[in-house]
Amino acid sequence: MKNARSLQKFVPLFLAASVALGAGALVLAQGSSAKARIVLIAGKKSHPSGQHEFNAGVELLARALNEQSGLPARVEVVHNGWPKDDAIFDGAKAVVIYSDGNASHPVNGHEAKMSELAAAGVGIMFMHYAVEVPPGEQGELFKKWIGGHYESGFSVNPHWTASAAPKPGHPIGNGVPNLRANDEWYYNIRFAEPKTAVDIYGDAPTREKINRYIHWSPAGEKALGARQSMMWAVERPDGGRGVGFTGGHWHRNWAIDDFRRLVLNAMVWVAGLDVPEGGVKSEPVTEAQLNENLDPKDKMEHVALPGEADLTQPSAEPVEYRWPGKK
Repeated sequence: MKNARSLQKFVPLFLAASVALGAGALVLAQGSSAKARIVLIAGKKSHPSGQHEFNAGVELLARALNEQSGLPARVEVVHNGWPKDDAIFDGAKAVVIYSDGNASHPVNGHEAKMSELAAAGVGIMFMHYAVEVPPGEQGELFKKWIGGHYESGFSVNPHWTASAAPKPGHPIGNGVPNLRANDEWYYNIRFAEPKTAVDIYGDAPTREKINRYIHWSPAGEKALGARQSMMWAVERPDGGRGVGFTGGHWHRNWAIDDFRRLVLNAMVWVAGLDVPEGGVKSEPVTEAQLNENLDPKDKMEHVALPGEADLTQPSAEPVEYRWPGKK
């Protein structure tokens, strides 16, 4: 009887301990399955077909991270500019914007929200034209958020083929031995002083490499032959991270594995996650997938897979200095 009474006292304690352990295990399981949320904003329709395909581009990137990477990340896509409800940013680890810049930048009018997110340590990444804002108040914000920005009349945006390895030892370069791509590679970026950014990917533009001039400046010409930064990264004092990437003009380049991997690595890194040693995994992008979700344009162009002809275009004739607003 004495042993039975002792056992009766022990059973409730055992059950209580089991419940507590079970609840703890459940919490651990839930924590281990939590995914870092990345809000990926695509800009509105812009440029001829096959160029600045922001809406189609973000779909390819989101598919790669959500369905193919195997990483604890969850991308939520916003099409055609700033989201209608800022609640989408609640709990986000990073905001990535792929869009037009200047007067068409999705951040216009929402600088206070972006500053709030940055102050909370949220990662911020801008791609292609989205790195361009005017000098002054917006430019200074971009220097804080991502370390620098494209400045009209100082920076330039020719089309040329870059071929280089990313910065050795930085996680964003993992699994990218050498990236070779023809793009509208902006360069001569206006960085913060003193410079806070680390150069991740870059190459030296030359007359021979440039196959098209768009805007051209004395500073851009002076920089010919010197290695330029076309992707850079910062670790901010607020604990967040920032990345600027100037490529992304041609939609076809998302089918270049190293091009896509470098950007996916940057998205993962800016969200505070560890980049796998071999880089973020993703499946090859097919020609059919390149032509999905393209913005409706007056003249639709079929987007072909990138090839050697894209990389070896003839040199363009030099142009006079020109940029928007120049008299």
